[in-house]
Amino acid sequence: MKEIKSILQLYHSLKASGEKCAIAQVVRVEESSYRREGARMLVFESGVFEGGISGGCLEGDALQRSQIAILKQQPSIVTYDTSKENEIGVGLGCNGIIDVLISPISEDSNMLEMLQKCVSDRGVHVIATVTALNEKVSGITLGKSFYYDTVNKSLEDCTHSGFQSFLQEKIQHVLENKKSSIYRFEEKGIEASVFIELIPPQFHLAVYGDNYDVYPILEMARLLDWDVSLTGNVQKLQKEKLQSVKQLYPKDADARPEIDDRTAIILMAHDYKTDYANLEHLIKSGAPYIASLGPRKRFDKMVIELKSSGIELTEAEQERIFAPCGLEIGANTPEEIALSLFSEILGVFSGKRGGMLREKVGPIHERN
Repeated sequence: MKEIKSILQLYHSLKASGEKCAIAQVVRVEESSYRREGARMLVFESGVFEGGISGGCLEGDALQRSQIAILKQQPSIVTYDTSKENEIGVGLGCNGIIDVLISPISEDSNMLEMLQKCVSDRGVHVIATVTALNEKVSGITLGKSFYYDTVNKSLEDCTHSGFQSFLQEKIQHVLENKKSSIYRFEEKGIEASVFIELIPPQFHLAVYGDNYDVYPILEMARLLDWDVSLTGNVQKLQKEKLQSVKQLYPKDADARPEIDDRTAIILMAHDYKTDYANLEHLIKSGAPYIASLGPRKRFDKMVIELKSSGIELTEAEQERIFAPCGLEIGANTPEEIALSLFSEILGVFSGKRGGMLREKVGPIHERN
């Protein structure tokens, strides 16, 4: 989501100049690649760009090809085989095959409008893009994208009935699996490949605390571009360090952050009664991650007290509570503890256990 925001920011800053632009997007990966499907970069005809499709080895060539696409006003697919020693004139080490769709942004293109929708609310967004086509078809063209409204369950701007039915079905698969995928459409001689991209809401961090150790947490959330809610003593907090906080809640007020399944909660009031009260309230929320700072015996005391109050945590609820919290990386300072916490949160959200990649058996990224 951060990359999409950066792309939109550059586009709006240069839009008034009248300069033409294109979007280069990774739409298929075989084997290893630094970036995965969905990575994109916005390129202006002057060579200014934002975003990325690799670790820096493909951007130069993609920039030049984007400038050509802008000049011709025609989309194209470029395939990079990074396992070849002399691919595009430099030695690349990813050992994978990457398809990049380069699409000029014209008056008829609505891609940037779709991306704007994705950053405008915390809903789930889906964009289906045609990445291969064997012949010209009315309503289906190479590079054309269709936005799926997950609230109204409607597919926008798709006029081909067979293709529309196909997309509706495959989009449901993507939503159920919570994973972007590539699909092949065949009907009456028409052959097309479609990349259906799932763009979930950005992560939301709900912090309950107001001591000095919240500031490294807020700074790291800012770097990651997460939504941040903070509940604490407003008078105690240093206002100049709260730039990343989207919603600020006084700890004695009734209003509280909205919690969903993309929210991570950190209880760090360093006051037992406050952390206990917040845990009692938040355990029934939909958050998949609740961190309670402090030693295990402190949390065990909370469990006993909850049980004496008639609240017995289920196994599923206990799985969502991390106490002690963070990965064991030898963290001591507030900044190191913040790093440990965010690493654990990312692991929980992605279904990973952490550990050293050199000890991992198999590829780093899951492959289609």
